[in-house]
Amino acid sequence: MSNRFRRSVSAITASLALLLAGCAGGSTTQPGGASGEVQGAAAEANNSEVLAPFGLSDVSAAEVVDLLDVTTLADRNTDLFASVRPSSLLVRGPDGSEEELPLPEDSFYLSFAPYVNHTHDCFFHSLTTCVGELQNEPIDLSIVNAADGTVVVDETVTTFDNGFYGLWLPADEEFDLSVSYSGMSVTSRIGTGEDDPTCVTTLPLT
Repeated sequence: MSNRFRRSVSAITASLALLLAGCAGGSTTQPGGASGEVQGAAAEANNSEVLAPFGLSDVSAAEVVDLLDVTTLADRNTDLFASVRPSSLLVRGPDGSEEELPLPEDSFYLSFAPYVNHTHDCFFHSLTTCVGELQNEPIDLSIVNAADGTVVVDETVTTFDNGFYGLWLPADEEFDLSVSYSGMSVTSRIGTGEDDPTCVTTLPLT
């Protein structure tokens, strides 16, 4: 995978330590795995009033996505709802107040959950409520650009505690996503445009 789309785990761990230090009230997050680094204005603090009580207003919206998606189920804060859209992050606090925070224009956050026995319908990935079947499981992942055959990802990764795996991909393109797990596999064409889902749960392993 190119450095453009790989996030340094050590860097996220450092950010996590700072966030946890300011999270009075118990909103706990953990380091993100395969997400791409966000540069420039997209990496600035989001200054969200909704996220401030959870200690998440001093990082970018993209980093909020990374951190919340890998939060363990036991540590999810039920007072916060966060949903990933193709170009924005929708957040809602316990009082019902909502904010839509812009995400990087050239990137698309895809979260997917391969399954063996059960799945659920999903279009916009909820970072705070979605749960997939294969939690903390190693999968062989391949993502290839459908237009020119460029290999974007080819490695073994581990699904998050929520049963999903998420990563940043170039926006407005199509890819062939392949997953292998325990002798089973699935391949699906995915898109990263404004009308495409950020949550893919239609990946039956056979």
